[in-house]
Amino acid sequence: MKTTVEWIRADERLPRDGAGIVAAVTGRYPGEPEDDPDSLSGREFWLVLPMYFRRIHPVEETGEVIENCFFDSDGVVRLPIGRPTGEEVVTHWAEMPSLPGTDVQRMFGDAVRPALRAVSDR
Repeated sequence: MKTTVEWIRADERLPRDGAGIVAAVTGRYPGEPEDDPDSLSGREFWLVLPMYFRRIHPVEETGEVIENCFFDSDGVVRLPIGRPTGEEVVTHWAEMPSLPGTDVQRMFGDAVRPALRAVSDR
């Protein structure tokens, strides 16, 4: 099973509200002068993370509302490149691929076991 990924620049187009996507994120790992030079400490990174996109994202702790942001399962909010941002930004995003042997990205309940069996028997 193969898939093709279409990466979209985050400063050109944004996903639909609530979309589960993968995002290319860039930033720099925190570092300290005494850190081992072979560690990731202080190094720049660019990596792919699963995330969700929100047009409006209320921050419960502060009452702030963030518009057009990406957030991950740990609750970290990142903004698209080109906007005043924090330490990590989203440069590109892509739709999540479909589950193996299906045309859907999510499956719940009674449909899960038969779908798993179908792809395991191939």
